[in-house]
Amino acid sequence: MDLHDLPMSEPDITEDDIAAVVDVLKSKRWSLGPVLEAFEDAFARYTGTKYAVGVSSGTTGLHAAVATAGIGPSDQVVTSAFSFVASSNCILYENADPVFVDIDPDTFNLDPAGIESALTDRTRALLPIHVFGQICDMEPMLRIARNRDLVVIEDACEAIGSEHRGRKAGSFGDMAVFGFYPNKQIAAGEGGIVTCDDPALATRLRSLRNQGRDEMGTWLRHIHLGYNYRLGEINAALGLSQLNRIDDLLARRDRVAGWYNERLRDLDGVGTMTPAPGTTRLSWFVYVIRLHPTIDRTTIIDRLQRAGVPSRIYFSPIHLQPYYRERFGYREGMLPVTEAVSQTTLALPFHTNMKEAEVERVVATLRKAVGASGRDGG
Repeated sequence: MDLHDLPMSEPDITEDDIAAVVDVLKSKRWSLGPVLEAFEDAFARYTGTKYAVGVSSGTTGLHAAVATAGIGPSDQVVTSAFSFVASSNCILYENADPVFVDIDPDTFNLDPAGIESALTDRTRALLPIHVFGQICDMEPMLRIARNRDLVVIEDACEAIGSEHRGRKAGSFGDMAVFGFYPNKQIAAGEGGIVTCDDPALATRLRSLRNQGRDEMGTWLRHIHLGYNYRLGEINAALGLSQLNRIDDLLARRDRVAGWYNERLRDLDGVGTMTPAPGTTRLSWFVYVIRLHPTIDRTTIIDRLQRAGVPSRIYFSPIHLQPYYRERFGYREGMLPVTEAVSQTTLALPFHTNMKEAEVERVVATLRKAVGASGRDGG
């Protein structure tokens, strides 16, 4: 095996997936057609929600959800800075302000204990992120939202199939957003879906994704400020085909994560992610380890790379991104847990079709890199 060919991630594509896409190409109905409707219906059933609205990406789904909730200038949305930047950018798109709360050091998710102190009379919504497929502790968040009449938008882009006490990600909030980028559990090339139980929200979401047209999609009649956020039939066909075998996809990812967990259990200085209390199914998005603070992560990354093993930092805190620093004046030390986790986490190669021998080689290379570094940072 040539480790220089080892991918960080890759989608799982079958002949059925390809045939589904070819069927759409032959049909010549490439937008807002029957395949999208079938995908939406199947996705709503899978997540246990009443409605699912296909959109062009997880990012556009987040924006559409924020806009549908009526969040606007001077409003505040409580969220996490330990995430991909889109979860906060979607708030800025509507000229509202993200308010960051620190994370739980074990789950890496928004810590409910910090939410109350972050609320003001401008707070309109909570936007928790199910990081790495781990569902947030939603019960206390939902209690806070009910008491304060706040909208709850789940960022479930990394968590399709995850369950908390038997309830699937995407079924807790007023709306939830999923993404289908090529490294996701379901890969549709691009694309996303917003789920909800309120027919009025679903109607507005469908309007906003299609240039603000009315419910019937009447040509050149626009009742809202909308966007071109449509999910094409080709992407929907791929998404539907993959959704039809979601249990198999998740089981194979779980198997790869199990191989990693078994082999990393006794590696000193390396911690692994474990399901949070109440988790009845963890849908593995990426495989992330946490290094002891005395281990220099940059050195580990370099040593892995020289051995042909890619790795990635997950995540760089949003509040310390240059744009956010400049606009809001954020600085180091404002979210100590988020910053500490960000400085010590590292994603290893992970995908549905990864072989056990590949996992063994990655772990062996990591062992050598960690052993060489010692605990002195070098």
